[in-house]
Amino acid sequence: MPKKFMKRIMPNHDLIKNSRSLRMFGSLLHDANLWHLNRRSAAGAFAVGLFCAFIPVPFQMILAAAAAIPLRVNLPLSVAMVWVSNPITMPPMFYFCYMVGTWIIGAPSQAFSFELSWQWLMNSIETIGPAFLLGCLICGMVASAAGYLSIRLLWRQSVVNAWRERAFARAAQLRKPK
Repeated sequence: MPKKFMKRIMPNHDLIKNSRSLRMFGSLLHDANLWHLNRRSAAGAFAVGLFCAFIPVPFQMILAAAAAIPLRVNLPLSVAMVWVSNPITMPPMFYFCYMVGTWIIGAPSQAFSFELSWQWLMNSIETIGPAFLLGCLICGMVASAAGYLSIRLLWRQSVVNAWRERAFARAAQLRKPK
């Protein structure tokens, strides 16, 4: 069942409440709905986390937490889902976003090489920036919707399977001779 698996891998919520990086949210973290795990909160957390994973900024986890609080979805799960974009997966993800953006805009893709300088960043924002940002937005929305729907369907399927197993167990119990 997804709930048992997710509860097993989620960190302790007291540890997260006392985290230095999340102290800015103050008493908002004391809402019980942020820590409750059900189909709606898990699916929403996946949607928030996957959308924030495609935002090309260095503080994606704080954005995911800031979005999870007003949406009242599971906070640890939404923050954890941001790690889909980690230092290993980020280059192919963002290159794919750039290619999606150029395809939608209809602009040809440009060859570029990365430099860690302010001048390169300003030139890149003007040349590849619009296609890249549009691609990130579209990929984030698609990943968010796919994550939301997938979790809803998986959760429902696990509940149906549990009902079916209970029905078989009851039927087997009734068939036993006394």
